[in-house]
Order: sequence, then structure tokens, then C-alpha cells
Amino acid sequence: EKKKPRDDVVWKMRGGLLAVLVCGASGLQAPQVPATFRAPEPRPLEVVRLAQVPDLVSAAMAFALRLGSGSFVLGWRFFGTVEVNSLTVVGPMVNDGEYALKLGPVRYRDGLMAPLAPPPTRPLVLYEYESSPFCRKVREVACLLDIPLEMRPCPGSRDGFSDELFEATNSRMVPYLSDPNTGAGLFESEQIVEYMLENYGPLSYDPKALWPMRGPFSLWTGAMAALVRGLPASSRAPEALPTNVLRRPLVFYGYEASPFVRKCRETLCALCLPHVVVPCARGSRNRDLLVAKTGRFQVPYLEDPNTGLALFESTAILDYLAAVYTTAGQAPASAA
Repeated sequence: EKKKPRDDVVWKMRGGLLAVLVCGASGLQAPQVPATFRAPEPRPLEVVRLAQVPDLVSAAMAFALRLGSGSFVLGWRFFGTVEVNSLTVVGPMVNDGEYALKLGPVRYRDGLMAPLAPPPTRPLVLYEYESSPFCRKVREVACLLDIPLEMRPCPGSRDGFSDELFEATNSRMVPYLSDPNTGAGLFESEQIVEYMLENYGPLSYDPKALWPMRGPFSLWTGAMAALVRGLPASSRAPEALPTNVLRRPLVFYGYEASPFVRKCRETLCALCLPHVVVPCARGSRNRDLLVAKTGRFQVPYLEDPNTGLALFESTAILDYLAAVYTTAGQAPASAA
């Protein structure tokens, strides 16, 4: 029988780090956001800093190697609705609060050949790390099926939530999927993909749409995509705070193929921060949810329940994560 921790101290052994946290009535102390930090105004598809260019180029190369896998939901079709000067030319009318791409007087909304299956009541939990081609395959299929995943990063299968996984399963192998809706737990990327298709896939779809996620092609192009990116999150970032694994999951809107999303996802993984990825591929219902929530569609978009902050812009998100969840960012506050 496991001993219960004392009320005033929480002991958590995760990622090879012992986090000893003194807790009061309010629980774990909230991370500190620097007083000077300000969330910027959204600037869609704009390179804010010149230093972004090499990163975006390598992300685009990874996108090309994987043939854009994870860009579209299963059953996506190009024409859904087309409006010209607010007059619907093709398809049903776009309602207020729904996503549509506006190009001058034209508004365009994606279509689906068949309705998506209902999403799981609670996000599926995935133990994974960014560079693994097997984990990438699962993440891409989750985008195809429009399934939110709670990511529990295990950089290099030895850091972050790896100890938690080992305690639960006696193995550190990733990917590992835990479904809180059914109680299922699965290793092996192919088995996980089949499970998601069977339980959360549409009733009918073209199996050929899944060929980039199958067999040796998926393995080798996924590995090359990781090499192009410099094998990101293959180990825990040295500057990651040991308490990161104890935080409530951040909520991250994005999709696997977006070059602007890529660096943020890699950083969340390297910092061992739990986060729920809300997929927003073309045709995703989550695009409507984001428009209803914020009045616009733009990814990446991050919500942090630990601080109450929400922000767009990949560079701002990276600055925020560095300021709040790294030793360098918290050093001035610690010294004060």
C-alpha cells in the first residue's frame, strides 16, 4: 500500500527530478508571469522576427517530407461554401461565429464528404515525444479524426512523464495511449491508430487517405522530418523547471502540419509541460470553436489555466513559455 503524502508537502517523482512543493490552502503556487509581458495583437501569417525564417523553412521541409499529413480531417473536400459579396453561391450559408476564409469579397468554407464522428467526452491521453516517428503518426491521425489529445511529454522516453508511465505500465515505451472514456490503454502506434479509427472514426471513409500514416513510408519520412528539425525534444530542456510536470495541462490550438505551430509544440514537449492539443486541421469543427471563443481563427493559440493568460502568435507563445516555465525566466523572481 502506498503511503499518503503529508498535507503540507507533495512529493512527485517524474522525469528523474524530485519536486518538493510546499503547499498551503491554495495548493501548488501559481507560476509567475513577468509584469512586463504583454500578449501581442494577432498578426496572421506574418513573420514577426527575421530569426523565424530558418525555423519556418525547416518546418516547411518537414511538412513536405510528410506530404502535408495532418493538414486535413478525414473526408475533407475543397468546396463547402462559397460566398461573394455576402451572397451564397455554393453550399449552405456561413453563420456568425463559424470559420470561413475571407479573401476580399469572397468567403470560403471547407466541406466534408461525411460527418465527423462525435469527439470523445474527455481528451485521450498520449505519452509521447516530438521526434519519434511512431508518435508523429499517432498525432497526425488524431488531426485526421479531429480528436483532442492530452500530451504528457516523455522526451527521449526517459524524461518528463516517463517515470509516471513506467509506474503505471512497467514500460517506458512510447507512444502509449490511455483512454479515460473506456479505460483502454495501448502501446504500439499501429494498434493505437486502429483503436482511434474504430472508436472515434467516421462511419465511412476512403482508406487510401491513410496511406501516408502506414508502413515504412510513415517511419522513414517521419524520421527524416525529425532530422530536418534537429531531433527536437529528444531530451528534456536543461532550463525546464522541475515543477512543470505538476502543472495543469495548457490548452494548445493547432495542427501537426503548420510551420507556425511546430516550434511551439516542440518547446512544450522539451519543457515537459502537459498540454491538450485541440486539432484545427482543414475541415475541423474546432475552427468554429476557436472563432466563437476569440472572434477569429489563427493558430497557434495558447490558453494557460495556471496563469489565466491566453495568446496568439508563435513568437509570443515561445517568449511566454521561456519567461514562465524556465529557470532563466523565473530567475529574477527567485532572486527578488
